[in-house]
Amino acid sequence: MKLRHLWVIGASFVTALIVAVLMLNFSVAEKKITQHVEHRYDIADAQFVRSMSVLLGPPLAAGNRVDTLLNGDQIFPAMLAAIRAAHSTITFETYIYWSGEVGKQFADALSERARNGVKVHVLLDAVGSQKLDKQSIERMREAGVEIEFYHPVRWYTLGKFNNRTHRKLLVVDGRIGFTGGVGIADKWSGDAQDPDHWRDTHYRLEGPAVAQMQGAFTDNWTKVTGRVLHTLEYFPPMRPAGANSAQVFQSSVEGGAESMHLMYLLSIAAASRSIQLSMAYFAPDDVALEALIIALRRGVKVQILVPGPYTDAEFVQSASRAKWGDILKQGAEIYQYQPTMFHCKVLVIDGLWVSVGSTNFDTRSFRLNDEANLNIYDADIARRQIRIFNDDLRDARRVTYEEWHARPWTEKAADRIASWFGAQL
Repeated sequence: MKLRHLWVIGASFVTALIVAVLMLNFSVAEKKITQHVEHRYDIADAQFVRSMSVLLGPPLAAGNRVDTLLNGDQIFPAMLAAIRAAHSTITFETYIYWSGEVGKQFADALSERARNGVKVHVLLDAVGSQKLDKQSIERMREAGVEIEFYHPVRWYTLGKFNNRTHRKLLVVDGRIGFTGGVGIADKWSGDAQDPDHWRDTHYRLEGPAVAQMQGAFTDNWTKVTGRVLHTLEYFPPMRPAGANSAQVFQSSVEGGAESMHLMYLLSIAAASRSIQLSMAYFAPDDVALEALIIALRRGVKVQILVPGPYTDAEFVQSASRAKWGDILKQGAEIYQYQPTMFHCKVLVIDGLWVSVGSTNFDTRSFRLNDEANLNIYDADIARRQIRIFNDDLRDARRVTYEEWHARPWTEKAADRIASWFGAQL
């Protein structure tokens, strides 16, 4: 009888522990944004820039140069060239780093620079980079690369398991930065020529906003290691490198998880003509969905490009599809990319405002992940993104409201069930 009693107590304790861990992971302590942001000014209004500069953290800085890189054939050579030319420091944070040919190229380049005296700091998400083999990690460490893992899975860290770093940041010598949607894996190689090679966009940055990108990296590096990177090697004096106004800002559970959500809401609320959204994972919460509907009602053209038959997350795609009805009925154009997995994360508003980086249009990015975005206020950059968007539309299929409404009841039921888990997507 005693043994049974002890077993019941033990089972109750384990159950309570599991429930506590789930509550820690599935809830966020911060208040959520629960009401839509009203349309009080346009993107072209100076007040929009002031609001973005004050509410999101670092101000928009003038004097930047932003180059757009399409798919692995452009992205990886540019990143590797910058790494191989590093003189003093390399800071690199990413969600996915997998073994393979691309992973080997980066490991070799980072190791070579470390052996030659460059200070190399690499921060990988412990979950996203599980497919990186231990031998590669050890070889980099032996070469002098400092590698740390964000929220490794331990029994005493289970409460943080659901908080991942999804940031994709590379900064070289404190002067050249890269961000966008790409991970370090063979899936991103090539030129989106077939289903085995994904479609993605990344960005190369020079100018004062690189210091803000470095600040986003050091934010998590300090949280993980307790060490602060703050010397001249990491934050050198910055000179103008171009004509683009830009900012890099971050969001995290500890330091303001709602800032990314707010950025999207403010941007959509300020739209007066057009919204082009290229999005790998589109599963908006009710507030973000309402913001799009209100924009449509005031005459804004809304075009959304998402993955089609090839996706690495069918459950998220199903949850996304459940939310299409109202915005399609209001006139939104939704397109599904056909050739391969579409992994871009690009927002363009009124041909003037561009936001790119690691953030998806979903609750996970808005409230659970650590994210970082590059925002650019520049008509020339926006025109370039719109041209790319229109090129992608040629390889996409439009979904009409009638088609969406007529899908089989089994698909409707599956979509509705998937949408119930929206807070985790």
